Amino acid sequence: MAFFTHQVIRGLSSSAVRNAAIKHVTIIGGGQMGAGIAQVAATTGHSVVLVDTNEEILNKSAKGIEGSLKRVVKKKFADKPEAGAEFIAKVMANVSISTDAVSVVGSTDLVLEAIVENLKIKQGLFGALDKVAPAHTIFASNTSSLPITDIASSTSRLDRFGGLHFFNPVPMMKLVEVIGTSATSQETFDSLLAFSKALGKTPVSCKDTPGFIVNRLLVPYMMEAIRLHERGHGSKEDIDIAMKLGAGYPMGPFELLDYVGLDTAKFIIDGWVEKDPDNPLMQPSEMLNKLVADGKFGKKTGEGFYKYK
Repeated sequence: MAFFTHQVIRGLSSSAVRNAAIKHVTIIGGGQMGAGIAQVAATTGHSVVLVDTNEEILNKSAKGIEGSLKRVVKKKFADKPEAGAEFIAKVMANVSISTDAVSVVGSTDLVLEAIVENLKIKQGLFGALDKVAPAHTIFASNTSSLPITDIASSTSRLDRFGGLHFFNPVPMMKLVEVIGTSATSQETFDSLLAFSKALGKTPVSCKDTPGFIVNRLLVPYMMEAIRLHERGHGSKEDIDIAMKLGAGYPMGPFELLDYVGLDTAKFIIDGWVEKDPDNPLMQPSEMLNKLVADGKFGKKTGEGFYKYK
């Protein structure tokens, strides 16, 4: 009887249930992106559980969130140290950590994944959580390059699955790309839009197309900058200066590539080439491939197109 009742509850999918405000969020992945999303959600009054398989990473993430909040306090509560301390305590009280995703999703409204960009791993995660999460729970991925449809295929809640693509650093970047697949219900999509706005972000709607909006335009731009340099038509320094002063960009394409990570850029373009090998905008670069093969990923390794001390 208990099993039958559970199945009936999981089968409920009324608009009233799905349109309920997202209050409890489970974020899978304690890295920079996951911690940043957790901070923003906790700051806006959401109950957050940050999950990772490594407790050391989670403790580091929690300290990082607290450190980031202290920087906020220095600006907003400069003359009110007690109010600042109260603010930090209030936000941190909204955050808990866990190494067991299955055990914490039973009461969550949203499961948001921000783990490694590996389709099989993401599918395995969501496939397991789909069996234990409540019927109303929405699943979302923060992927920047993998098709949401492919990730969602491991679950039975295709109508309650979408994408929430945040940008780094999450507390500072205002944009969130809200991605809907052909199976995502309007109720789910509206809930994801509302959640993004509740975080103080500006959401944009887009379909489940490679790179969504920003990366679909940004990655080909960066790749063409590399090709321009490979052809000897401009130094990386001059190309960066030209785009900053001529187009008003805060960073040139090579500076941005180093900031994003050359390994990340290569991963994205390789995935696109596999999907659409004849598209001239999505062709790989020998120069980029060699830098990645040499372990020169950009700022995080101390060297990419530029060297960093």
